[in-house]
Amino acid sequence: MKLTLPELIRDTPLVMVTAYDYPGAQQAERAGMDLILVGDSLGNVVLGYDSTAPVTLSDIIHHARAVRRGAPETFLVADLPFGTYHTSLQDTMRAAIKVIQETGADAIKVEGASPEVLEAITVLSRNGIPVMGHVGLTPQTEVSLGGRKVQGRDEIGAQKIVQAALAVEAAGAFAVVLEVIPARLARLITEKLGIPTIGIGAGPYCKGQVLVYHDVLGVYDNEKKIAKRYAELGQLATEALKQYAADVREKNFPTKENSFIIKDEVLDHLY
Repeated sequence: MKLTLPELIRDTPLVMVTAYDYPGAQQAERAGMDLILVGDSLGNVVLGYDSTAPVTLSDIIHHARAVRRGAPETFLVADLPFGTYHTSLQDTMRAAIKVIQETGADAIKVEGASPEVLEAITVLSRNGIPVMGHVGLTPQTEVSLGGRKVQGRDEIGAQKIVQAALAVEAAGAFAVVLEVIPARLARLITEKLGIPTIGIGAGPYCKGQVLVYHDVLGVYDNEKKIAKRYAELGQLATEALKQYAADVREKNFPTKENSFIIKDEVLDHLY
């Protein structure tokens, strides 16, 4: 059964994974994920961009629809992409409503804790749209953070992340992602907040964890410190495709078992 917002506050760790299509969502639901995130990481791992910035609202909606069809009984969170919640509250509400109405998502996620983002969280949550926050490394604005590196290692940086997480909670978020920050800092934040923290590259002390589907399954060759590879599907897929190509070239596929028959008398009349 799909979790409700009150049920997300519990002692058992929450498990969240990204998904971007129907089969991935089916697999996630069958595996018993508590939450699925249609993240704008789809820009990197599905669409081939070098960042999440080019991902559009239409991209998110297109993929979230497929994910909802594949996982109808799992709590679904969809990212609001870069630029959709920074210009005006009207634009933010319009984008969030469009995602919820057109995808069936249960919540949306936004990054950061600027005054504009905090106001957006407040307005959305007050109008019945659950919002998940995201602080620490925020991929949509990673250029301004100096790239993909650990955040909050010095006192000033750590204090900013603590204050950001507290502000996101105060604005009305039901949970917050902590990305690529020191484990003990994540522990401190988790202890201070009343809402669940969901870590990615934030150590073992958060209330839950989230990973990218492609990292969990080893779809790509790149190793990531923040992830753990539970399979090597990329290698398996490449080997399978090589074997398929070899079978076709060597005329080992298709065979009689892969072919359909026609009666001789039918075929004779065609000559």
